[in-house]
Amino acid sequence: MTMAQLDLGPMPSGRAMTTIDATHVDAPMPVIFALARDVERWPEHLAHYRFVRFTARDGHDGGIVEMSANRPFGALNWPTFWRSEMQVIAATGAGTPAIRFRHIGGITTGMDVVWEFEPRGSGTDVRIVHVWNGPPLPLMGTLAARTVIGPVFVHGIASRTLAGLARAAERTAGRR
Repeated sequence: MTMAQLDLGPMPSGRAMTTIDATHVDAPMPVIFALARDVERWPEHLAHYRFVRFTARDGHDGGIVEMSANRPFGALNWPTFWRSEMQVIAATGAGTPAIRFRHIGGITTGMDVVWEFEPRGSGTDVRIVHVWNGPPLPLMGTLAARTVIGPVFVHGIASRTLAGLARAAERTAGRR
C-alpha cells in the first residue's frame, strides 16, 4: 500500500520523558544515514531485532513500520513491539538529514523519536532522541516512563541499535 509522504513536523517539547543516546561513528554521514534509514534490514545488522516490516510506504523511504526487538536481561530476552509512522528527511543545501518516528501502536504509543546526523571530521555524530509523556495510566504513566520504560527499555534497545549500526557503518566504510 502506498500513502502520501508523511510530515511528522518538529520534535515536540515539554514531554515528561526524554531519553538521548549518542555516539560518534567513524564513517561518513551518507554511510550511516543509509543504514539507519533502511529499517527493514536492521535485523541483518542487529541481533536484538526480531523483525521490521512496512505495512504502508510513502514512496520516500518512510511510511508505517512495525518493529520488534528483544530487551536482554542477562540470559533472558523481553520481546517488545511497536508500530510507527516513519519520515525520512533528506539533506537539503547545508541542512543535515534526519529520520523521524511517531509511535502509533504498542505500549509506547505517542512517543516521538528523531535520529540526527552531524558530520564531524571524517565521521558522523549520531544522536537518537525519544520524548514521551508515558502510557495513559493515571498518576503512574509518567512515573513508569521516567523510571522503567525510558531508562530500561528505550535506552536499552536504542543504545544497542545505535552501537550495532555504527559497527556496520564502520565496516562498510572500511574503518573497522
